[in-house]
Amino acid sequence: MKYTSYMSDVVIIGGGLAGAEASYQLARHGMRVTLYEMRPLKLTEAHRSGLFGELVCSNSLRAEAITNAHGLLKRELELGGSLIMEAAWANRVPAGVALAVERVGFARFITQRILAEKNITVKCEEVTNLETNALTILATGPLTSAAMSEALVASAGAGNLYFYDAIAPIIDGSTIDYGKAFFADRYGKGGGDYLNCPMSRDEYDRFYHALVEADKVSARQFEDERYFEGCMPIEVMAKRGYDTLCFGPLKPVGIESLTKPYAVLQLRAENINKTAFNMVGFQTRLKIQEQRRVFTLIPGLEHAEFLRYGSIHRNTFINAPAVLNKDLSLKSRPNIFLAGQVTGVEGYLESTAMGLIAAIFVFRRINNLPQILPSINTAHGSLINYLTESPSEGFQPCNINFGIIPPLDEKIKDKVKKKLKIAERAIKHWEGFIEMAYR
Repeated sequence: MKYTSYMSDVVIIGGGLAGAEASYQLARHGMRVTLYEMRPLKLTEAHRSGLFGELVCSNSLRAEAITNAHGLLKRELELGGSLIMEAAWANRVPAGVALAVERVGFARFITQRILAEKNITVKCEEVTNLETNALTILATGPLTSAAMSEALVASAGAGNLYFYDAIAPIIDGSTIDYGKAFFADRYGKGGGDYLNCPMSRDEYDRFYHALVEADKVSARQFEDERYFEGCMPIEVMAKRGYDTLCFGPLKPVGIESLTKPYAVLQLRAENINKTAFNMVGFQTRLKIQEQRRVFTLIPGLEHAEFLRYGSIHRNTFINAPAVLNKDLSLKSRPNIFLAGQVTGVEGYLESTAMGLIAAIFVFRRINNLPQILPSINTAHGSLINYLTESPSEGFQPCNINFGIIPPLDEKIKDKVKKKLKIAERAIKHWEGFIEMAYR
């Protein structure tokens, strides 16, 4: 379909985290927005509702402290008036030193705020092309439809890339054996929010061999299996070596127990009442019957009932260094801006950040203001720099991390103090950017 702006200043395609954030930011600064979302008329492989900002892979928004790169990005988003961060704090569930949310309440909060905004017109329709001269933000996310993927490739003038992202199972809390599982956080950090299932060497051995021998969903003929390292399926990770999991999602360190476990599975609460738990780090593409057989070998989960099985879906993103300007507009189509994971960032927070910053860039374009960029010393600025300055050959998505933020001029040996200084520098630069952004 050919889409229209409905007398608005900008069209936004996609109502995920990035699209919702961009819509809200522009609307609250007086811009008229037409927001297109194909759900619930047409669902993706992973979404289950038509709510804006629906989370599908995890309910965790990562660490809180600004000495963690995700904590720094959160702080910058808050300073920018982020709707997504407001929704997160309003729907928080205990998760130690991480910020986790109750999924449905989180998405409903975002949806209600978008629908109540007088400057936003919502159209429940699928957009299948980019044949427009309207100022547009494409925020269709990692689950961009096949038709829109083709349209994006045609508009960007470069080949489309993709990788696979696996979803972890969710377990009914009432079916867990709490005689074997216990609440504790690693190194005593947090309030004992994670549920731990310890394994002896024999129990781990039995689980490991069942896992690596289990049947998985095969890639379809046209699919090329390329996984993002930060979201590796558990069975793929296991085949890298017998003890690989014990240095990854099943690491036993920092957990106090009566006996020293060989491996520990951690479960994270999906809601405030702890009636459902996510198997942390257990993204998988095992067949459903194999998930039941293998995962119930873990002590405490022998009688577990699964509220959601793990699954696999294709994540779509562009070759950002080849096709994106620093203001996130396409080099070949400057009226089209990209936001969210389709740009080549990875993660909920990173997606939100690209929505917030894209809104600023579009606002300034609409109002004929000179374009400004956030400092590379900020979390937002470092992500944009990664997207636009990385080598285009072999480009891969990136989470926010201190490795992409320039180091300090001064030498600080203490790692925590060094990260704190980097974060303080970033916040100072970001505050200056936000002060100028909408004027």
